[in-house]
Amino acid sequence: MAGQASATVRMFGALHGIRKERGQPTEVEMDVPESGCTAISIAQRLDLPPEKVDGVFINHKIYTLDHLVHPGDRVAFIPIGVPGSRGLFASERHQ
Repeated sequence: MAGQASATVRMFGALHGIRKERGQPTEVEMDVPESGCTAISIAQRLDLPPEKVDGVFINHKIYTLDHLVHPGDRVAFIPIGVPGSRGLFASERHQ
């Protein structure tokens, strides 16, 4: 499809478990517009419970869910309760 390519998306911890319980893959290739889309929009397309998603790694860097994902990115959703993630996400919001 013109104007779209994909990003590799993984789920960790409880989010991994939720996908497995549903019989869904825990790693997927998602279509992403060339202009990008937010991580939260990808989480919604994957039907991840928003109250269980704390943040996202994009290309090995931690971000909040409003960060843009672009084609070719490697994305990993982080569940609530991962030790140390609260401080990391708080510092990201202040940069």
